[in-house]
Amino acid sequence: MKQPVWIDSDAGIDDAMALILATKLDTVELVGASAVCGNAELYKTFRNVRNVLALAGRGDLPVYPGAEKPWIIPLRTASNAHGGDGLGGYILPESEAPEETRHAWDALYEAACRYPHELRVVAVGPLTNIANTIIKYPKFSSLVKDILIMGGAIIAGNSTPAAEFNIYTDPHAAQCVFKSGIPVTMFGLDITHKMKMTQEDLDEIGSYGKPWSEMIRVSNATILRLHVRKGYGEVIFLHDSCPVLYLQYPELFEGKKAGVNVETRSGPAFGKTVSDIYVYEGKLPQRNTTVILNGNAEAVTERVKELLK
Repeated sequence: MKQPVWIDSDAGIDDAMALILATKLDTVELVGASAVCGNAELYKTFRNVRNVLALAGRGDLPVYPGAEKPWIIPLRTASNAHGGDGLGGYILPESEAPEETRHAWDALYEAACRYPHELRVVAVGPLTNIANTIIKYPKFSSLVKDILIMGGAIIAGNSTPAAEFNIYTDPHAAQCVFKSGIPVTMFGLDITHKMKMTQEDLDEIGSYGKPWSEMIRVSNATILRLHVRKGYGEVIFLHDSCPVLYLQYPELFEGKKAGVNVETRSGPAFGKTVSDIYVYEGKLPQRNTTVILNGNAEAVTERVKELLK
């Protein structure tokens, strides 16, 4: 029996690859998708999720619009990395599917009710939609099987020295998710910065002749240039692909059970995912997060290529 999976995304460049990968996993049944503000404004991310899924041959999958802004703080987009449209300026054909109008949190709760204790949620953007579901529907936390998130960083951030973008965009919502009691598997920068592709890899993907091949090659050029300027080298990181691959290939990753809290007070640590993973005493009282720290980078890259091919 396939795993029922819901994917929530702010539909930037790395999200697009993750969405396509999710449609190619043999053990996964995508039952819904939602868009959240983050890399770009909601109206752009909603369009991007719909168009990417249509490009991947899953225009039939319902996509629901979610939060237009974080819980408390103003929205800070990532146009410097993903372009003003979220996809580095790459123009996709418009999905012909009817536009859903129900809120993401209402549809996500209904999916959890349809698949009690089975539904897995993959969240690869800010956690506003997931937190809204938790608050509006208290039963949700006991119905969903687990949440796999791309977000956070135990050691160092990318939006600030302390904070990773997805958590920094809405730390208050992220804290709600980590404190909800739902089992969380966290793919932060500690693991995603170890999972890389080069220009050569992207050129290979561009040669596959699939509807998504050129989009992945061209749109990621924006990220590649940014990473060169930042000193990361001529590579992209497979941020959002990691939790998607974990659904079918958990053996490629290694993690440890830990407690995770999010710093929500202003200051240099604002948005930091604070964890007890490296301490022996004074553990956090709630330890429901598996923090992924290591993985087989070569195998991850090969799996991504195989699925895209």
